[in-house]
Amino acid sequence: MTTTLLAKRAATGSLLGLALGDALGFPTEFNDVPSILAKCGPWREMELPKPAFVTDDTQMTLALGRALRTAMDRGPLGPEALERAARAEYVAWSRSPENNRAPGRTCLVACDLLTKERRPWQDASQIHSKGCGANMRVAPLGLVPRLSDEQRAGAAQLQAALTHGHPTALTAADLTAHAVRLLAQGVEPLGLVDRLRSYAYENRGRYHTRWLGDLWRYSQDASPEVFISRGWDECLSALDRLQQALSHPSPETDPCLATGEGWIAEEALATGLLCFLLFPDEPVTALRRGACTSGDSDSIACLAGAFAGAYLGPAAWPTEWADRIEYQGDLVSLGALWDA
Repeated sequence: MTTTLLAKRAATGSLLGLALGDALGFPTEFNDVPSILAKCGPWREMELPKPAFVTDDTQMTLALGRALRTAMDRGPLGPEALERAARAEYVAWSRSPENNRAPGRTCLVACDLLTKERRPWQDASQIHSKGCGANMRVAPLGLVPRLSDEQRAGAAQLQAALTHGHPTALTAADLTAHAVRLLAQGVEPLGLVDRLRSYAYENRGRYHTRWLGDLWRYSQDASPEVFISRGWDECLSALDRLQQALSHPSPETDPCLATGEGWIAEEALATGLLCFLLFPDEPVTALRRGACTSGDSDSIACLAGAFAGAYLGPAAWPTEWADRIEYQGDLVSLGALWDA
């Protein structure tokens, strides 16, 4: 990692941005845009709530971050160590009294099954779910240094598959981690969508057996390649819609109308990216645009914040906001570990 990237502190910026977007969108989730405007006023002036509570999106991001720290404590990241650590962290999250932020049903069902330690994790995976919960939490895998491309992709898909087994959940999580990594490395936002499309085409037929085992057999697909290509094709369609929206940008229009409401994985990725790419040099505006949407506003703003923070670092965020975000100490500690 170069001196410039270290100085930028991409990991700290991304984790703080993710949590800030999550907190900003928490009160507006499940509301349509007119209701949000009536409640919050003009969207470009939305303020961080007091207190600045987050949702399960940030809680599970921290769970994955802790799992990665544990899994890499004694050597290179591998599937067995990550599965054990992530399984333990996800189950602990599901049983925590702080898990009271309207968590997704898929995560709760899968975590209950993950408590049965002698069962393969694939038995817990909800094979037909591509809810956005799997890629809301994946940003740490774009921020951890010294991972190979195979480690990052395989781990991103495995952490998703522990709860969400649909191939689109896996590939959207992989793409999200890749986008965060590219932005942390300094890739210009203008070329980001083309880079993501190329990555999707390059990996379209690649099934990470070392990380996923026989997960594909739990579906109705004829082969692992057919299974995973379904996910990449849905993500490519979402990226097509994103590219179309960016060719005729309309910042005052609800982004969900162009790229989807974000309840499912590929739409959350595309709409979170749209909010960031409409305002690549105005990170707080990107968060506000994500929070003022008719869809899964906390998750959309959460992803927009992860992208903006990876690109710009913690200086992107108002100090008064960053200082009072819930779990601030945990977010900054993980960020400092990876920035160093």
